[in-house]
Amino acid sequence: MQIGIHMGYQNLRGESDMSFFRRETQLMVEAEAMGFDFAAAVEHHFTDYAACPDPLLALSYVAAKTKTIKLMPAAVILPWNDPLRVVEKTAMLDSLSEGRVILGMGRGAARREFNGFRKDIADSRELFDEAALIIMDGLETGTVKANTKHFQQPEVNIRPRPENWTRERMLMVSMSPSSAEVAADYGLKALRFSQGDWSHSMKEINAYRSTFQAKHGRKAPPFMISDFVVCVDTEEEVGEYTDNYFAKQFQQVANHYEWGGDHFKSMPSYATYVALGDAMTAAGGPQKAYKDYIGGNLIGTPEQILEKDRMRKATVGDYDIIANFSYGGMPYERVYAQMKRFAEKVMPRLKEHTAAPALVAG
Repeated sequence: MQIGIHMGYQNLRGESDMSFFRRETQLMVEAEAMGFDFAAAVEHHFTDYAACPDPLLALSYVAAKTKTIKLMPAAVILPWNDPLRVVEKTAMLDSLSEGRVILGMGRGAARREFNGFRKDIADSRELFDEAALIIMDGLETGTVKANTKHFQQPEVNIRPRPENWTRERMLMVSMSPSSAEVAADYGLKALRFSQGDWSHSMKEINAYRSTFQAKHGRKAPPFMISDFVVCVDTEEEVGEYTDNYFAKQFQQVANHYEWGGDHFKSMPSYATYVALGDAMTAAGGPQKAYKDYIGGNLIGTPEQILEKDRMRKATVGDYDIIANFSYGGMPYERVYAQMKRFAEKVMPRLKEHTAAPALVAG
């Protein structure tokens, strides 16, 4: 099992964005000394939900301050970016970090972000599918060219020229049946966010694995899970952290993605978000949806987290983790303490539980 840290960049305490962003990014530097395998950051714009507009740029700072930790944009949102620029910036970061980049790609799901970039969220499936192929081919060959519905790119050479790139160094966010199908078709590792009972996701996870095997003649790699983590010493603290911080995170994600928004119902590729919205209005309402969300993530004392991992593996099999310890306005000192406790008391035992192959870096 490979385990990384996933930064949230949620500035909910009224701090200066400049100082907050520097401190959050510094946590990815600290993660190397704690023994984490990855430092990951996701692209988001315009709000306090997760204010990291360029994860590749943030990770260039981490690259300069570290030696071994892998660097994972998780993910660059392709409909908002020029594929040529994604290839160039990825190649630059990979050069400066001496081959430590794992490129994560996503298509986005927040209407407000699409509107800010003057894009139609209804086009996200086509935009992602076309851009991903251009980017994968560009990194593997060092040449970018395209003549698709959304992208017309004359052939150009990439400098610095990318080296040692294969699809084993790329992954994509796969939070819907159509995304899981694309990930399998393209031969990419899948990244999923914990959003409830994992048994409900097994149909598309199994479809991904079987399609991957059929298309590529080999077993699909263990997928990656992004977890919001509470790792504290007592059950009393678990309650305090969930009430004070995780509840705010749940509200943030529901508002940001407009769970329950009617706009998703006309887009089959966002079926997962329709289901999440339906859960908010089903029996038990938001409170049950919140409890299910807690149940899906790694929340508890170290022993409770290890038991959750055992139960999860019994359902989903082997997986890798990127853990988010910073959310809901949690003070820096508590974020750091959680990371350290997880690294010392949980991570070594998680790694003993499986012999899944590691994600390959250059």
